Amino acid sequence: MSVEKAQIIQVGQHGGPEVLKLAQVDVPAPGPGEVQIRQKAIGLNFIDIYCRTGLYPNPLPHGLGFEASGIVAAVGEGVGHVRVGDRVAYGQGPIGAYATLRNVPGGKVVAIPDSVSFEQAAALMLKGLTVQYLFRQTYRLKGNETILFHAAAGGVGLIACQWARALGVRLIGTASSPEKAALARRYGAWEVIDYTREDVPARVLELTNGQKVPVVYDGVGRDTWEMSLDCLQPRGLMVSFGNASGPVEGVNLGVLAAKGSLYVTRPTVASYTATAQAMQAAADDVFELVTAGKLDIVIGQRFALKDARLAHEALASRRTTGATVLTLD
Repeated sequence: MSVEKAQIIQVGQHGGPEVLKLAQVDVPAPGPGEVQIRQKAIGLNFIDIYCRTGLYPNPLPHGLGFEASGIVAAVGEGVGHVRVGDRVAYGQGPIGAYATLRNVPGGKVVAIPDSVSFEQAAALMLKGLTVQYLFRQTYRLKGNETILFHAAAGGVGLIACQWARALGVRLIGTASSPEKAALARRYGAWEVIDYTREDVPARVLELTNGQKVPVVYDGVGRDTWEMSLDCLQPRGLMVSFGNASGPVEGVNLGVLAAKGSLYVTRPTVASYTATAQAMQAAADDVFELVTAGKLDIVIGQRFALKDARLAHEALASRRTTGATVLTLD
């Protein structure tokens, strides 16, 4: 098979959105265990910003992005679960999803049903897998709980709102504006706290009749760490799964004791989808909700691949709602 050309977004040095450059690279035939994907849509996530800035360092130069969808163009030796022409997606890298064509380890690739579009799959994989492991594995929600979920109007948040509603869980969300609060409510949040105008722990105490919540899901990080701990019941679980406002640093474990013998975990998607079987099972869980009409993937913004810089600017400034995707012709 001849080598093909692909356009990619490349990071030559860590920094702001201006370091993102459009480049052309050679893509060889897929090696053993690899799947070559002609990509149709690419999902954006805050982890892309962490990689761009060097918070999560990778050897330079490097690509960006961990999730995308497309059509199988070729398969390497030993790949049997997908074939050329299949509609597929992946949500766990490796890094370099901002590309028109690429080779991906077969174990990361899942088939997507016809009921899920390429854009939905690209916007859904990492975010959907995130909510799946948060709600079904890290702290398995059974229904009738009241929980706190920060950034409820974001890409992960809107999936969480809908999934919580499907489970019969009362999700209290936080948001930064009345518009975002209304959006989260529309997609299933039981109540939303505007953290720019309200005291979050005080409002949680009021909404729970003084009981607080058994679990807080926090993808914001530094800005919400203290308030999150103050919302937890004794022996509650703080699930810190992201750093949108910066990493949590200088943690004093004595604070956990003082606030009621609290638990803290810092989980990642990779740890919960470590095998091909676990990946497919988690993805199927997500796709079933979409197919059943219980999960509407809200794509708030679309950018061309060449405009990745603009997409990063919008994401970093919190001017986005729902998911953001890069589109390919």
